[in-house]
Amino acid sequence: MASYSNAYSLSTGSIADPEWNRLHSLLEQDMDNFENWESLIRATEALEGGIGRSSSSETVEQIRILFDAFLRKFPLLFGYWKRYADIEFSIAGSDAAEIIYLHGIAGIPNSVDLWTGYCSFKMDTCPDEDEVRDLFDTAAEFVGNDFLSHTLWDKYIEFEERFERPDMVMQVLERVTRIPMHQYARYFERYTQLGATRPVEELTSQEEFDRVSSSLKMEQAQKAEKMSAAEIDRELRIRIHKLHVTRFTEVQQQTMRRWPFEAEIKRPYFHVKPLDETELINWRKYLDFEEIEGDFNRIRFLYEKCLVATAFYDEFWFRYVRWLSGQDGDHTEDIRNIYRRGSGIFVPIGRPAFRIAYAHFEEAEGDYDLARDIFQSILTELPGNIETIIARASLERRVAGVSSAIEVYTMAIESGSCDVYTRGALIAEWARLLWTVKGSPDDARALFEKYADHYLDSRYFWINFLQFEIGLPSSLETEAERYKYISKVHNDIRTKTRLPPLVIKDLSHTYMVYLLERGGPGAIKEYSELDVEVNGPFSMQREHKRKLSEDGSEETTNKRLKKTNGQQVEELEESRHFAMDIPAAD
Repeated sequence: MASYSNAYSLSTGSIADPEWNRLHSLLEQDMDNFENWESLIRATEALEGGIGRSSSSETVEQIRILFDAFLRKFPLLFGYWKRYADIEFSIAGSDAAEIIYLHGIAGIPNSVDLWTGYCSFKMDTCPDEDEVRDLFDTAAEFVGNDFLSHTLWDKYIEFEERFERPDMVMQVLERVTRIPMHQYARYFERYTQLGATRPVEELTSQEEFDRVSSSLKMEQAQKAEKMSAAEIDRELRIRIHKLHVTRFTEVQQQTMRRWPFEAEIKRPYFHVKPLDETELINWRKYLDFEEIEGDFNRIRFLYEKCLVATAFYDEFWFRYVRWLSGQDGDHTEDIRNIYRRGSGIFVPIGRPAFRIAYAHFEEAEGDYDLARDIFQSILTELPGNIETIIARASLERRVAGVSSAIEVYTMAIESGSCDVYTRGALIAEWARLLWTVKGSPDDARALFEKYADHYLDSRYFWINFLQFEIGLPSSLETEAERYKYISKVHNDIRTKTRLPPLVIKDLSHTYMVYLLERGGPGAIKEYSELDVEVNGPFSMQREHKRKLSEDGSEETTNKRLKKTNGQQVEELEESRHFAMDIPAAD
């Protein structure tokens, strides 16, 4: 299983350079700081007058350790892969450099620049023409459909011209004229010019040539007057040209439809800095467009391209998984790979939702141990994360039963890794299990009551306690009994807890709705009194004023009383959002 840690090991080294050691120390203190990495890389490259074959073994070791660690953390930075390959070439030759290129394209297989750099390197270092041509073909399969892939195609054409193979140049041109891309017209023009001097068989694919040729032969077989070889050649050229003009028009239309989206991509490469919202919106619209077009390969390529620029945005990883999950065929391994890539490197650990989804995926595939490992890896980095603990407990409930789920909660509560607020939330989730799954509201109430005095500051605990009591079913005969429990919880919220005033107000509104909808004969009187107390001016809010004055001087109390409801809205909204963001145990 992939590691989810953000730690990358650097050797302490033995470089006798004070500035280098200072930068090395800075990086070890903050390895998420991109500038620290850049500074140390530049300093290391400059050691001993520059890295080369004459560099000491200590310096060579340091540059390799540094680049390996850096590119494990930031594998989408294609320029650094090429930079590393150039260094290896200067240190150890072409074989060592090629290994770096291979690692690079494995890490970022949809980089036009990296593939072009690799192919250019191969052209200059490999004497085997067929081997280089195979590499170009592989590169074209990976990135040849990119809207800005002209640098690769230009290099491919340059390679064939270097070996004086106009027949192969025609093959490349015929291939590229079918792709909607930025410089489509230039290739079509070049194809037309070169095609005028080349044999007619080279003007199109073998399959298309056979089809056109067969059609012409059938027509000639029905005519008494036969065409000469020159006339047949001319007619074939005319027909193939018409096919290419039609194709050119189609490619032109496809290019123009994509152009507005491509024009809005200001940063197609990976960077640690956030993207502008306009670019995020453009990526969403571009993906919508390709999905409507319906070409599986183009859609998938665009997702891969998108995830270079948006690697830190889990919404695009989620979207990619969901789109691929909805396609025909078995894409299990491809989906798993997306989860591993996003979880293992890119999506920040501080947003665990994507990793939780990965655990759910593995659970659905029946690998419960791996799902548990994923949850544990999140909690190693984010001890006490409520969302992850709830998700882990839900897994155990589904797989091993309620008792195992409760064990997850109790272990988390007793672990010491959770603050009081988190523990209060976990108690509430534990009670929810007892009520909704085990079917024991008495046990749930007993748990709430047992810990009520311990979590007077926990919004989550009291929100769920009140919702639990109100949510229990009742009848005309039992409503009076139900009212006693509900009223007591509400009274405790108002008089005992240390919740923010507007949280208390919001929960009082919930209680007031209960009084209107299910209250008995005296409920409307209580409702009216609460309305004055809760919604009236501060001068009428006796309970609020009492709390403010309990531990402060008269002057401090008066200052607190001057705070208006409007100044406390953010406090309430925070609590509401928290309650909404944390899912119930599923």
